Amino acid sequence: MPKPKYRRVLLKLSGEALAGNEPYGIDPGTVSSICREVISAQELGAEMALVIGGGNIFRGVSASSKGMDRASADYMGMLATVMNALAVQDVLEKMNADTRVMTAISMHEVAEPYIRRRALRHLEKKRIVICAAGTGNPYFTTDTAAALRAMELKTDVILKATKVDGVYDKDPVTNSDAVKYDSLSYIDVLNRRLKVMDAAAVSLCMDNCMPVAVFNLFQQGNIIRVLQGEQIGTIVQGG
Repeated sequence: MPKPKYRRVLLKLSGEALAGNEPYGIDPGTVSSICREVISAQELGAEMALVIGGGNIFRGVSASSKGMDRASADYMGMLATVMNALAVQDVLEKMNADTRVMTAISMHEVAEPYIRRRALRHLEKKRIVICAAGTGNPYFTTDTAAALRAMELKTDVILKATKVDGVYDKDPVTNSDAVKYDSLSYIDVLNRRLKVMDAAAVSLCMDNCMPVAVFNLFQQGNIIRVLQGEQIGTIVQGG
């Protein structure tokens, strides 16, 4: 197989992706399928870091809108991401992958604290690094955490894995006339309020010229295709 276009990547997974077709929780079959794709990408030669959301277990913004203190709700959401990270680690290691879960909130009994230099060393040793607990701060989403970790770990691209095959001008599930974009600039995403990542994450990527590839996670082999430079999904970058 040809060598990957991107040497080091950060894969952003939503918590909902781990639920599969279930309304909430973790679907073992779906997680296994995702992990096989991640291992295939690593075998291609890419260094892999992951950031996983927690929306399949607890979503801080939703709880806040129902009256819960926003900071408390966000901390609960961070803990949900740790649960997802441990689930993904378990499946990856059953597939003989070498992994490390690193958390932005210290919990030494279950994971390493996130230390940038240590994370870089893990990647150099071909370990899959799973970054959990977001940024460790309330009011910041896991999208922003993904953008931040991508900058810190000097990745070549953020792979934003979704349930649709790219970015559309409106919801393609409910609008049959939705138009898909092959490429977008950061300013286009912000001005058109497109639901790629939250505004803080997009701004951080724009300030640091970090490209974001948006694609369908559930089409087998898509991670490999993106790594090899195929034009699938939507690429968000400058210009």
